[in-house]
Amino acid sequence: MKTRLYAALAAGALCLSAAASAQAQSADWPTRPLRLLVGSAPGGGTDAMARAVADKLGPMLKQTVVVENKPGASNTLAADLAAKSGDGHTMVMGVSTAHAIAPHLLKLGYDNDRDLTPVVFVGAVPNILVVNNQLPVKSVQELIALLKRKPGEYNFASSGSGSTQHIAAELFKDATGVQMTHIPYRGSGPAMVDLMGGQVQIAFETASSVIPHIKSGKVRALAVLSARRNPQLPDVPTMAEAGVNGIEMSAWYGIYMPSNTPAAVQQRVHDSVNAVLAMPETRTRLQAIGADINPMSQAQFAQFHQAENQRYAGIIKKNHISVE
Repeated sequence: MKTRLYAALAAGALCLSAAASAQAQSADWPTRPLRLLVGSAPGGGTDAMARAVADKLGPMLKQTVVVENKPGASNTLAADLAAKSGDGHTMVMGVSTAHAIAPHLLKLGYDNDRDLTPVVFVGAVPNILVVNNQLPVKSVQELIALLKRKPGEYNFASSGSGSTQHIAAELFKDATGVQMTHIPYRGSGPAMVDLMGGQVQIAFETASSVIPHIKSGKVRALAVLSARRNPQLPDVPTMAEAGVNGIEMSAWYGIYMPSNTPAAVQQRVHDSVNAVLAMPETRTRLQAIGADINPMSQAQFAQFHQAENQRYAGIIKKNHISVE
């Protein structure tokens, strides 16, 4: 009896010691520069969201936050690196493409639910239907008429197969009966370059990537894919207002960390990023690219993550969406 009692006490002491050690390590965190991985090329919406957060997060944590672009595989290359990092100082600016869509379309080298944990929700931006300025259309109905006159002649760009841009275009094709050819890119930045240059004619791009180009007159906006008009583009109708119902699409962003990250570290990141998002200069910067800032608790973000996975699984199955 005494032997079992001593063993139980010793095991309890070890657990308390381990917990105390983990707490001490968390209190000292971060001990070196942090990596914030981005799954797309510079110039896109995910990159813009990451840099807006990183610029203020570094001084708050008293460490440099380095944004690293790792484009490819529907934003999942960055997620894969984060999931397999063991340094305790790597995060990924997750996007719905990687964390709610790709698991239903791609064979991943990590488990989206087991290996990564949602830590803090950053915001969401609607997709916007835009066209090259040389395309002779100024409304959604004119675009539909043109595509029906010349089926398959025009291309649409996306930030990658399985992205919100890709899925939005597939929903548009199904709803209107038009034909377009998909040209996937390694991020929104290069997609926008080719859209402005005329190599592709159409995109269902995220607001954060395309609003600056709309305002500078480099591309033409035809409709926003949200229930309400975007405050940054008050003259651009919603898709429903333009006569096409049932197509709403937004990209959402949040920071994920490896699931073995200590809870205290996760909490510190959650609280620090929310403090950054509450700063007027950060809100102004993100709202300028069409972002809707809607703080969530970590538990609420986890629930949202699961709900979005289920929603996109249904959309992908119903519309027979696949990657090339």
